[in-house]
Amino acid sequence: MLCQEIVDFADRFDPQGLHTDTAAAARGPFGGLIASGWHTMALMMRILVRFYLNEAASLASPGVDELRWMSPVRPGDVLSRCTAVQARPSRGKPDRVLVHTAIEILNQNQERWLPCR
Repeated sequence: MLCQEIVDFADRFDPQGLHTDTAAAARGPFGGLIASGWHTMALMMRILVRFYLNEAASLASPGVDELRWMSPVRPGDVLSRCTAVQARPSRGKPDRVLVHTAIEILNQNQERWLPCR
């Protein structure tokens, strides 16, 4: 993730100093600029749609059961991982399958950023 991408997203959607101001962020609790959790989630959604969801089969998501920010995402971090943990036929629509995924975003050092279920 690039520093300017972090600042641009935060300026528009999450304008807190720890996301927008490198000097203020350096004095803050994380010791430097970090990405908004919502920015990281949006990037993960793009990866999920591009590489995991099949446009012909994906009809929409019924929601997210759990979302946690476990550690900060910093400029230069490379993020990855998504796992399908359960698939079952839909109770209300038998021609469809409901797939539960566990998205753990790991950086290049295998530090976990967030579990999302």
